[in-house]
Amino acid sequence: MKSDPLSRQSALLLFVVVVLAWGFNWPVTKMIVHSISPLWTVALRSLIATVVLLGLLWGQGKMIVPRRADLPLVFGIALPHMVAFSTLVALGIQFVPAGRAIVLGYTTPLWVIPAARLFLGEPITKRHLAGGALALAGLALFFNPASFDWSDGRALLGNGLLLLAAACWAVSIVYVRVHTWISTPFQLVFWEALLATGLLALLALFFDGLPRIEWTPPLVLLLLYGGVCGNALAYWAMAMVNRSLPAATTSLGLLGTPVVGTLSAAIVLGEPITLTLLGAMVLIAGGIALGTITRLRH
Repeated sequence: MKSDPLSRQSALLLFVVVVLAWGFNWPVTKMIVHSISPLWTVALRSLIATVVLLGLLWGQGKMIVPRRADLPLVFGIALPHMVAFSTLVALGIQFVPAGRAIVLGYTTPLWVIPAARLFLGEPITKRHLAGGALALAGLALFFNPASFDWSDGRALLGNGLLLLAAACWAVSIVYVRVHTWISTPFQLVFWEALLATGLLALLALFFDGLPRIEWTPPLVLLLLYGGVCGNALAYWAMAMVNRSLPAATTSLGLLGTPVVGTLSAAIVLGEPITLTLLGAMVLIAGGIALGTITRLRH
């Protein structure tokens, strides 16, 4: 049984919660990976989210077993987004300031537009090209020799991993567009999280072995925030918001996440907000907005 859409006011309020939850999650992840390996960080966070989502589904009486036609979507979201994106971000953020990392991680729409043209046959307009050029100018500003140490191999690796993470998320988005939905996104998100948790735990065991964690109250709180707010709450809330608000509103509204992430990283981690970072953020967000608006109108 499907839930009714929220009122516009309630949906907008819930959407603000999503943007704040995902924005704050970046500096939180940065702090967690100082104490736990990146693979175990995302595995534990995914485990917490899975347990919370299970409780939400049971509590609302919406627990289902995915049908065969649902399985490609479960894999199409769990593998490239929940596993690949989360793992690459956790690895990359070790070497890149959180403010810079979140801007690179949210370049996903740049890769969605050409992929949609190649695999879905969606047209690329002049405004698409203009938006892409503007966002790419922001990336170029990031990697300007005047502001980037090209001799730092760790920084190059970190930035590359974050751009690859954005591309993996784009793969998931493009696949979701062509999938014929049977069950609702909220009904499937638990199974996606469960699959992701199993795969992430296996990867962590294979590469890192059993975790040796020095548990402290702050670390537990950080993990709970990442699992409950950054994963479970955000996934559930976005499933509700997507049913209640126009796609244009959600696509453009998510551009607020890098702003929240950058500001929270500056406050919590003491990272500087440089003119280069601000300029790149404006160019990338502006280019993505231009391309997103055009794509949604056509």
